[in-house]
This record gives sequence, C-alpha cells and structure tokens, in this order.
Amino acid sequence: MRRVLLTSLPAFALLAVAPARAESPEGTRHAAWQTCLDEAFSEQVRTTSRSFAATKAVTTCRDREEAYLGALAGSPLLDGEDVARIRPALVARARDRLMGERRFSAL
Repeated sequence: MRRVLLTSLPAFALLAVAPARAESPEGTRHAAWQTCLDEAFSEQVRTTSRSFAATKAVTTCRDREEAYLGALAGSPLLDGEDVARIRPALVARARDRLMGERRFSAL
C-alpha cells in the first residue's frame, strides 16, 4: 500500500497544480472586470479619496461589468431579470472591496 502511494505522489502533485476545469466565459469576464476595477482604482486613489476612486473605477469599468452581467444572463442558471435584480448589490460589493470594506451578503 505504501509503495502504491509513493509511486502515485507525482501524479497527485500534477493534479493539484492543474486547474480543475477550463475557465468559463462568466469567470473570464468576471476576472477582466475585477482587473479593470483594481487598475482604475489604483490609478485614481493616488490623487483622490478612496471613496471617489472606487466610484470612478466602477464608472470606468462599466463596459466590462456589462460584459460580465451579459454572460451571467446568458447562463442556464440566471436570466436577465435575475441579473438586473442583483446588479446593484454586486456593484456595491465591488465598490466596497476596492475601499477595503467587507460586505456580508449572499452575493
């Protein structure tokens, strides 16, 4: 038994490093939106308040937000009404994340 485990160790290490599955369109668009938010916030926060920088970042990255929400609306789990309903909370959570505040919610 010990020999089997020892010979399987390299295979287990490869499985741990490899991604579990390919990136989904929703995941890719979410990552692009978050990256845009982080970059826009970093640029703005050097010259303005954190609150204004977060608001400006959300405005600047609206196109990526819409692409992400569009991908969510096209998924089998959500429809356009669901996405419209959760959008304000999702944007508020993104803004809070930029400002370093924690928001406890189901989103």
